[in-house]
Amino acid sequence: MAAALAGVFDGLRDLSDSPLFYFVIFIIAVLDSVVPIVPSETMVIIGGVTAGLGDLNIAGVIAVGAAGAFIGDNMSFEIGLRAKESVTRWYSRSEKRARRLAWADEQIEERGGLLLITARFIPGGRTLLTLSCGITGQPHRWFTKWVGAAAVIWASYAALLGYIGGKTFEDNHTLAFVVAFTTAISITVLIEVVRHLRKRRA
Repeated sequence: MAAALAGVFDGLRDLSDSPLFYFVIFIIAVLDSVVPIVPSETMVIIGGVTAGLGDLNIAGVIAVGAAGAFIGDNMSFEIGLRAKESVTRWYSRSEKRARRLAWADEQIEERGGLLLITARFIPGGRTLLTLSCGITGQPHRWFTKWVGAAAVIWASYAALLGYIGGKTFEDNHTLAFVVAFTTAISITVLIEVVRHLRKRRA
């Protein structure tokens, strides 16, 4: 088992030490914002680990991760905006659904900025929220301001997490990847637990 795990991480290490990996990070970050099937945190963390090992530049990893996330979030917003009329029409056919849509609109207007930053750390949640911002017709300038901040914070977190792992375990590449991924998963789980507890309390 340990040998297989080492082989997987060694393969990732071989792939990520090429400058082309910047492009991979960017594309995955864009796609993950629209169709959350591949966790883009994984690619950014790998880029951060590789930067810590000296093969990529940490500022470059953060830049392409943030740019990809920003563009992807805006694509998701645009999809929601284009679907606004049909979605609103469907929700208006039921009083219960109409209330839900009105509630979502109200929540976004009241604390949407904080929600956008928080949701960026929740796979799938960020896509749902950015779509909702488009569907409920939020101002695009307001949206770009907050998703821009969220993208930079998210990319910096993931890349620096990997970078610290790479720097700390330069002589053991597999351990660097394992520690970075385990920490990222633990933080994600913690965010979900806190969010669930706050929701129950509310």
